[in-house]
Amino acid sequence: MQRPEDVTLSREDGEALLARLDANALTDDDRRILGKVLTFYFWLLFALREAKLSLRRLKTLIFGDKPKKREPPPSGGTPSGGSGVPSKASPGVPSAAEPDSTEAKPRPPGHGRQGAEVYRAAQTVACRHEELAVGERCPAGGRGSLYRLPPGIEMRLAGNALLSAVRYELEKLRCSACGQIFTAAVPAAVGTEKYSARARAVLALARYYLGVPWYRVESFQALVGVPVPDATQWDLVERVGDCAHPIFKDWERLAAQGELIFQDDTPGRSLSLIEENQEAGAQAHATGTAPSRTGMYTTALIVQVGERRICLY
Repeated sequence: MQRPEDVTLSREDGEALLARLDANALTDDDRRILGKVLTFYFWLLFALREAKLSLRRLKTLIFGDKPKKREPPPSGGTPSGGSGVPSKASPGVPSAAEPDSTEAKPRPPGHGRQGAEVYRAAQTVACRHEELAVGERCPAGGRGSLYRLPPGIEMRLAGNALLSAVRYELEKLRCSACGQIFTAAVPAAVGTEKYSARARAVLALARYYLGVPWYRVESFQALVGVPVPDATQWDLVERVGDCAHPIFKDWERLAAQGELIFQDDTPGRSLSLIEENQEAGAQAHATGTAPSRTGMYTTALIVQVGERRICLY
């Protein structure tokens, strides 16, 4: 609710308005002023209830900020005597060896609490009042009418599997005379593929962003009642890679025109090289020679192209 328009009314004008109100002789200007006063009254109630204003904030809101006090200059004097022995501190003045109790203490952490605005992907469900509606009389006093305020927020978090399944039961009708069967159609919004593009993307993120192995995803999905074999996961994620492969090839073309290339090994290991190194190591041990190669890590290339950098693995 926005702050209402200010009402400027002197004491004499206010007393005259009260007199016209008692005599039931209000003018159009009087009704306009009373409407503003009532609007400010409801806005003030809303501010106290919804924003939980403290008395200090309410005072500042109505009367303005108080002038700040000037802080005294820091004392730069040295202990008297000049003998190097610190003198006894005066009452009320902290000594150099004592911590200053007026220093601002660091704020405690938020203990993991999150506001409702951080849940950007949350589904919004509007909950209407079970008994009351806008425009009805107030059930408490019966003098005013109800109007809508900004809704209250309650968050509920639920657990879901990486992949969830929906079973569509298609109604079938059969003719008693000719025996022809008529089957209901699947909703057009769900598409024709069993695994949606979002399901394939989630599996790719689980494997290559979270680092969850295929067999572990298979075990978890079986545990929550939506089994997905590891071989099926690989086929689905390979389709995601096929979609991104043209982008990778275009990055390679742009990187070839770059001005500067940085290269270094990454923690990612090539599985095929692991097996080759094991076989080469066993053969070298049998013949008493050193293996020709032991590297098995992938290489990352960082290419400077103009003002941008392209990262290739």
